[in-house]
Amino acid sequence: MSSVKVKFRPSSIAGIEGTVYYQIIHARKTRQLATEYKIFPSEWNERRCTLLVPQNSHRTSFVQSIRERIRWDMVRLNKIAIRLESQCISYSADDIILEFMTYARKYSLFNFMESLIVALKEKGKIRTSETYRAALNSFKKYRNNEDMTFDAFTSDVVEYYEASLQKQGISPNTTSFYMRILRAVYNRAVEKDIVEQQNPFRHVYTGIDKTVKRALAIPAIKKIKILDLSFNPTLDFARDMFMLSFYMRGMSFIDMAYLRKSDLENGYVTYRRRKTGQSLIIKWTREMQLILDKYPENMTCYLLPIITSPGTNERYAYKRVAYKINHHLKKLAEIIGVSIPLTMYCARHSWASAAKAKGIPLGVISEGMGHDSEATTQIYLASLDTTAVDKANAAIIKALK
Repeated sequence: MSSVKVKFRPSSIAGIEGTVYYQIIHARKTRQLATEYKIFPSEWNERRCTLLVPQNSHRTSFVQSIRERIRWDMVRLNKIAIRLESQCISYSADDIILEFMTYARKYSLFNFMESLIVALKEKGKIRTSETYRAALNSFKKYRNNEDMTFDAFTSDVVEYYEASLQKQGISPNTTSFYMRILRAVYNRAVEKDIVEQQNPFRHVYTGIDKTVKRALAIPAIKKIKILDLSFNPTLDFARDMFMLSFYMRGMSFIDMAYLRKSDLENGYVTYRRRKTGQSLIIKWTREMQLILDKYPENMTCYLLPIITSPGTNERYAYKRVAYKINHHLKKLAEIIGVSIPLTMYCARHSWASAAKAKGIPLGVISEGMGHDSEATTQIYLASLDTTAVDKANAAIIKALK
């Protein structure tokens, strides 16, 4: 049977941190496994072979985190030794070290998540890969880029991370968003037998709070519509894209960017939402055509002048245009005297709010996007008669005249 112990090697220079290492003994042969953990001699108990956590010190949390990581390293090393022993095959201390190093490299949280991001991109799920990247970057920042194995990804780690986000003033929905992504990654690791299910997210919030509605009332939309912006083409373009989104029942900007000329046929726009895959049909109106006529025809397959160079990082192109539009929409908000942070997404909320104000049933639009889950909205919309939606949209557009 193998023996695994934690050891400390003090520095030969006084006042300098020493190094923690593991001693693995098997078949009377001793091997050492170095670690990156650095502590002072005063933080080490030689008799008990354990770390001493200083109290009320700037190093308290640091040493505490090292002690926790050592605990999980020891669990992993002993598990490897027990498994090799149970297989009744010849093995050495070097085999234990090799498997430990391989696991730490291949199945660390950061590496595993990076591999999932690559896989998502290869499957064409670019938006999802970006959300995974955002969550990973956030967690990396919290960890100071210090990776960890899934064994060490405990409920304490998750709770401290949540507390850190809250301390930074990150909104509950954004915090929950990161937690749900990390939970999905953890569950995938469980499925692949990389880690046993320990439910580390059981004590953190993973729901969705109702957000403050970002909707403009019809009078404010009217003000935006009638502004004379001929002196400023960039503001004019931002206003037109906002109004076009509103006219098209709050169509998201990414769907607008990827609308093809072939999607507009026989007086209707037919497209599939990139977020949900849902197929939608919108009646093309005079108001929409007036906006389209203001701009030279896009010399690409796309209907609107948003992506103008297909095949050259289109996603970056539409995001760059979206950023500029949202920047200019905030200027428009100042001009008309509204206090909400105006963005393209407000057009979606505004259309929903206008529909509610017109007394249009929930079967036509789910109360200003106020459902706890977008799935509920999709259920309502999926069962609608397109004619009813077109009539509702016509009534809303008419209200702007």
